Amino acid sequence: MFVKATKKQAKLRLAIFGPSGSGKTFSALRIAQGMSDKIALIDTERGSASKYADRFNFDTANIEEATIDNYVNVINGAVGYEVLIIDSLSHGWHELLQEVERIAKAKYRGNTWSAWSEGTPLQRKLVDAILDFPGHIIATMRTKTEWLVETTDGGKTKPVRVGLSPEQGKGIEYEFDMLLELTPEHFANIIKDRTGKYQDSTIEKPGEEFGKELMNWLGSGEVDQTADKLEELRLAIEKAESVGHLENIWKDNIDLLNNPKMIKIVTARKKELQKQVELELS
Repeated sequence: MFVKATKKQAKLRLAIFGPSGSGKTFSALRIAQGMSDKIALIDTERGSASKYADRFNFDTANIEEATIDNYVNVINGAVGYEVLIIDSLSHGWHELLQEVERIAKAKYRGNTWSAWSEGTPLQRKLVDAILDFPGHIIATMRTKTEWLVETTDGGKTKPVRVGLSPEQGKGIEYEFDMLLELTPEHFANIIKDRTGKYQDSTIEKPGEEFGKELMNWLGSGEVDQTADKLEELRLAIEKAESVGHLENIWKDNIDLLNNPKMIKIVTARKKELQKQVELELS
């Protein structure tokens, strides 16, 4: 039942959050460039990331309507890229809040508490897409901005802009390996770090070198071949020519396929094959 714990090569899940002007998009692109030259960026900011196209080499996909389904479809469409930047996750949260309001009015007499019975699975769908992506992910999130009055060493007061919590669902921080909080002065405070190397440290303008260091850590350890095998099985399932062929794939690989994501893929393909048979017989 229990086996010796070993470190395996892994894919990064990094969240960058901060107030407007802190450099979230720019920092994400710099870190990504240090990690790979195969970079894709999901842009929910009306194409604003493309302003950096003269400094970084990346492909982009704009999301005009930040629904959960649109996020998931574009994330799945980015398979093949080594680093995927989601800029930003906050628009998806805002859109989900609006969707819950619509559901509450249409089905629950304005009761948003009841409407979240449909909203929570949508949020989980987005999180699962992020976690299941076979490459590295860097996600940016906005924070609410507040102005505080700070007293200097000389006794004078000055207004200081600070960022509060990320504009995303409660508990989203648990889904990431590393949380990087950017200040308006472009310093990164590492408030969560599963590498153990950067916890509670401060990095000025994190960039390409930081990305290279992360890749060195992520690449150390045993090679985890599970993801590659699952991708092979997914392709085999899509190419299955009969229900019998599909059932054989399932029986031969049940230990790997017996999880919600793969069961969904197998079930969908089985329905397609059964429909083909019905059309042939009609």
